[in-house]
Amino acid sequence: MRRRDFVASVVAGATLTWPLLARAQQPEKMRLIGVLMAYAESDPAAQAGVTAFRDGLAKLGWREGSNFKIVLRWGAGNAERFKAFASELANLRPDVILSMSTVGTSFVVRETQTIPTVFVAVNDPIGSGFVGNLARPGGNVTGFMLDVSSLGGKQVELLKEIAPGTVHVALLSNPQTSPSLQLFLPSIQAAASSHGIALKSAPVQAKEEIEGVIAAQASEPGGGLIVAPSAFGSVNRELIIMLASKYNLPTMYYERSFTDLGGFIAYSPDYFGGFEPAAGYVDRILKGAKPGDLPVQAPTKFELSVNLKTAKALGLTVPPTILAIADKVIE
Repeated sequence: MRRRDFVASVVAGATLTWPLLARAQQPEKMRLIGVLMAYAESDPAAQAGVTAFRDGLAKLGWREGSNFKIVLRWGAGNAERFKAFASELANLRPDVILSMSTVGTSFVVRETQTIPTVFVAVNDPIGSGFVGNLARPGGNVTGFMLDVSSLGGKQVELLKEIAPGTVHVALLSNPQTSPSLQLFLPSIQAAASSHGIALKSAPVQAKEEIEGVIAAQASEPGGGLIVAPSAFGSVNRELIIMLASKYNLPTMYYERSFTDLGGFIAYSPDYFGGFEPAAGYVDRILKGAKPGDLPVQAPTKFELSVNLKTAKALGLTVPPTILAIADKVIE
């Protein structure tokens, strides 16, 4: 081969190779994920949920700091914080938003109808206006829902079985952060009526009001308390547990984390079970899937946990039938 032909072939080969090398050397695109949590940053269960989400992404090949970044905000059960953080996250124009709770998601949906949004721990996503259909949500929103429509009735039955002397129950809730109350209430009312229990609503707006509700409920024999699912209840978890113990009031909760910290009994869906599968939906969306094509998924498991130490302090004996079906028994 003559020298000029050799040089020409080398130059031609290099011309073809350089674009390939340039593409190979380009850094991966950094994807931005906004996360709006319902609880306070100090909440161990909420931190575990975030960890499950991060671990889920890692299993799918995503490397935080390398090809994705998370902007994390904590609503701490406060509607004004939810509103401010939803606006902040939407203004950042992330590739995806992950939102926890019905209240948090409602503020995100008000801020954007275009940014893909995956929710967890949401009640009644159709009634809340987040999706049009569970199988084919349409729009920019999908996720992992909770179903509390029958939850309250089962809680009443369990509370009555463990504390048979219960004849009047108060339902502690914060209407601002418990939009699922209307779903939760009918089954409680029906079960209370069938078991001869007088039920009253006990709405609170601030943590300073909680003690008054609990003290009043404990002032007459046969009192019991059910804490309605809400971010407000979770943020004030330790205070509610302490006051229920102080006033010797049998109390039913909606998360296992309450019994882990000394609460009496809890029956609920897994509020944090949606975080790892949510990573799968985020992965698919980042790779081009449309949220509206991803079906909303419902929980398949409910958890029952009992704290025997607290039962003993209340002077109650947990029946063997309850212990046999409990997912967790705290000695």
